Amino acid sequence: MIKVTDLHKSFDDLEVLRGLNAEFEKGKTNLIIGQSGSGKTVFLKCLLGLFIPNSGIIEYNGKAYQNFSKDEKRELSKQMGMVFQGGALFDSMTVEENVMFPLKMLTKMTSVEMKARVEEVLDRVNLINTNHKLPSEISGGMQKRVSIARAIVNKPNFLFCDEPNSGLDPRTASVIDNLIQEITHEFEITTVINTHDMNSVFEIGENIVYLENGVVAWKGTKDNIHKTTNQKLTDFVYASNLFKKVRLAQQQGL
Repeated sequence: MIKVTDLHKSFDDLEVLRGLNAEFEKGKTNLIIGQSGSGKTVFLKCLLGLFIPNSGIIEYNGKAYQNFSKDEKRELSKQMGMVFQGGALFDSMTVEENVMFPLKMLTKMTSVEMKARVEEVLDRVNLINTNHKLPSEISGGMQKRVSIARAIVNKPNFLFCDEPNSGLDPRTASVIDNLIQEITHEFEITTVINTHDMNSVFEIGENIVYLENGVVAWKGTKDNIHKTTNQKLTDFVYASNLFKKVRLAQQQGL
């Protein structure tokens, strides 16, 4: 679990996060949504430790980051997996080498142990017989699954995903969403997803926080987001004609 209390982050005179409060639950898909400029990316980077907040508290499983020793911070970083927006695979490395990379960097596993772990996670994300292929030789959806495999290979307690469906067609995006949710439930991971994809919101939004001007302006689930009285959230979520029809059907009880 991650708990955030009164988080502030500024860049020179620009205050991006303005006393943000949120909780991300273990074993659930936690989504961060909001308009461009709402603070989503800065917030995610604070959670990852890439940005240091000006003030406020971020707790990981009940302990404030500011109270971590250097060794504890190093250990926490090993407990974090990351799925990047563009996949961020190494073009010159095979699928197996990409997935094995965190194990080489962060563990003392033997070569045999690393290969066995790589096989395990590739099997889990339904990538069979792709070990020796280069990223350019597989589809975009398969590349995202490689990225997920790499993110979970070190058995993280926390999984962060930055726009994991970027560049994917709706059907493939749905497959990726469901895979992330399955892994989250199966391994009891605290998963935080930064997304603008409303299909993801309605499909896997078990815990949603909506950011507006650097604060949490709404929080809830995919099942009650259509009941919000926040007009900006309504406009954001139902921007397309399809989702307007979905909301109308929900309001009519269809």
